[in-house]
Amino acid sequence: MASLRAHVYDLAVRLAVKARLGGEVDVAAIRRAFDRATFPPPPGLRVTPGELGGVPGEWIEAEGPRRDRPALLYLHGGGFIACSARMYRPVTGRFARAGFRVFAPDYRLAPEHPFPAGVEDATAAWRALAAAGPAALAGDSAGGNLALAVMVEARRLGLPLPAAAALFSPATDLVGRSASFRTNGRRDAMFRPEALSRLVPIYLAGADPADPRASPIEADLAGFPPLLIHVGTREILRDDSLRLAERARAAGVPVTLAVFPVVPHAWQLADRVLPEARRSLMEAALFLRRSLQQAARPGTEDAA
Repeated sequence: MASLRAHVYDLAVRLAVKARLGGEVDVAAIRRAFDRATFPPPPGLRVTPGELGGVPGEWIEAEGPRRDRPALLYLHGGGFIACSARMYRPVTGRFARAGFRVFAPDYRLAPEHPFPAGVEDATAAWRALAAAGPAALAGDSAGGNLALAVMVEARRLGLPLPAAAALFSPATDLVGRSASFRTNGRRDAMFRPEALSRLVPIYLAGADPADPRASPIEADLAGFPPLLIHVGTREILRDDSLRLAERARAAGVPVTLAVFPVVPHAWQLADRVLPEARRSLMEAALFLRRSLQQAARPGTEDAA
């Protein structure tokens, strides 16, 4: 059952985002709107500008010694055209509070840098992070798409795969074949299907939307690490997640799937007010930590 706060937050997002930007396709206007969004990070954290694999971004971690903190690459959402690591500090900060050392890259955005620039940046950051040892991967929306694309590229390039990946409402099919893209058009508090469809060509700039790096639903998922997938039942992107979970399980990938009632897209940003956001982030952090511990066990046994 959804909390009362979830209903209130869904309405607030509907009025603040969908009513104003639901049909907007002007990139500058969308960026201005999201740049004004303020989501303070949890207290007691250290945020340090940096780069990973030549990609700028920021490290966020709890104060104190860094020993034994697992590494996490978090890829922010924003429709491939907007948002930043700074805006996503409530999410990356919550992972940091859970004991992770998180790097959030400011990967290149379209239309100035269309596909596959974001994939290249995310993969470069992952290459550098994974070189230091086992690490985890997470992302939401467009960032969830990029997280899956990173795994596609890591396998192609012979790079280590993450120990596990947490995906929040990932966009997995840029061809637009998921049924919820149509059936949830009115229920989704943030997006209108027609506006979202017009953003895809801005990102792809003529590239094939069925390319597995653009639509990971097309990828061969066999051998992928365990996946945690959280999505809202009212989201346009709901079936992108459900179809991904189905295909991953068919390929033998362990999948933990949760469909949350009422909550709008990217509800994890509201962890200060939404119990559903705190639950989602805590479950994801626990899932990733357990997966990293399991991945480390063979090495520990060998060392003994």
